[in-house]
Amino acid sequence: MIPAGSVCYNAAAEKTSAEERRHLRLAGDLTIGGNAIFGIVCAMRVYVLALDGVFDLGLSAILDAFQTANELIEMTGLAVPRFEVKIVGMRKTVRTAHGLKVPIELVGRQPPECVIVPAIACKTPDTLKAGLARPDVRDAAKAFRKWASDGATLSAACAGTFVLAESGLLNQQRATTTWWLAPMFRERYPQVLLDESDMVVKSGNVVTAGAALGHMDLALWLIRSVSPELASLTGRYLIVDSRPSQTAYALTDHLIHSDPVVQLFERWARARLARRFSLDSAARAVGASKRTLTRRLQSVLGKSPMSYFQSLRVERAVHLLKTSKASVEEIAAKVGYMNGGTLRLLLRQRLNLGVKEIRKTF
Repeated sequence: MIPAGSVCYNAAAEKTSAEERRHLRLAGDLTIGGNAIFGIVCAMRVYVLALDGVFDLGLSAILDAFQTANELIEMTGLAVPRFEVKIVGMRKTVRTAHGLKVPIELVGRQPPECVIVPAIACKTPDTLKAGLARPDVRDAAKAFRKWASDGATLSAACAGTFVLAESGLLNQQRATTTWWLAPMFRERYPQVLLDESDMVVKSGNVVTAGAALGHMDLALWLIRSVSPELASLTGRYLIVDSRPSQTAYALTDHLIHSDPVVQLFERWARARLARRFSLDSAARAVGASKRTLTRRLQSVLGKSPMSYFQSLRVERAVHLLKTSKASVEEIAAKVGYMNGGTLRLLLRQRLNLGVKEIRKTF
């Protein structure tokens, strides 16, 4: 007798597609040939790929989220399959950024249904470029392509999105990444449709998440794909607030890039936030044509000059809301808007937050 909740294996079952396995698992009915097994809940196979120097917080957040979800399944009796989580690696020995040894498990005979890539602990372009050139990262890219061909969902968070992008599997797909490295991501992977404002983005069979605590958002998103109720309960137990966007946390002057035209435009714009925007004046100030300025802003930051100008206005307005007792009308005037209503609308559109929420939250 096979107990409910156990992981079942049958060689013939490996021939079914990942989508078929997922459907059968959720239905609680695995039928192979003429034989049917009822009442068996097979675990969702999740590989957490830990590379050397893995970001400790990211790895722990993912593991703790799935462990909590499994414990809540047992505690509440939810009719949800348990997650079978394995920490796998490209090498037998892997250590975290803080030097802790990671317990690597062998890759099983059955292909994973989901692969998660936590970040490698690289926070600057130089360290990240060096990390991406490592042999284990190149081996990981090959493994991603194999797992993708087997029908697995591939996911990554923070700098782990760069590791996944190295495989080419993000090309022509929508994705997000850690907000301050977005310019480097665009330059390195121009075929990826990047939107770093979002915290979690699904496109095709890949899911990407934003910076640092985006690991937790990614884990909850994956749990939610199986059971929204379980994800909500897990989030409540871990006291995780919803973070649908990174925009509220991003600092425009911390975006890492080296484009002189963009730097000149930012300096010009910051000095004129209270004035009406003029693309002609901006182009003259940076010594480039309007077309060149627009192209460079789009290439580096993924924004038009006007959109980036508004981002700087939002950043200044949020700072003033947090650090001063000025009224919304006064702040609106300081960032170039005729009235407080226009500023309120822009803040709601960009941050999905109202003035009172900003003053309380940040």
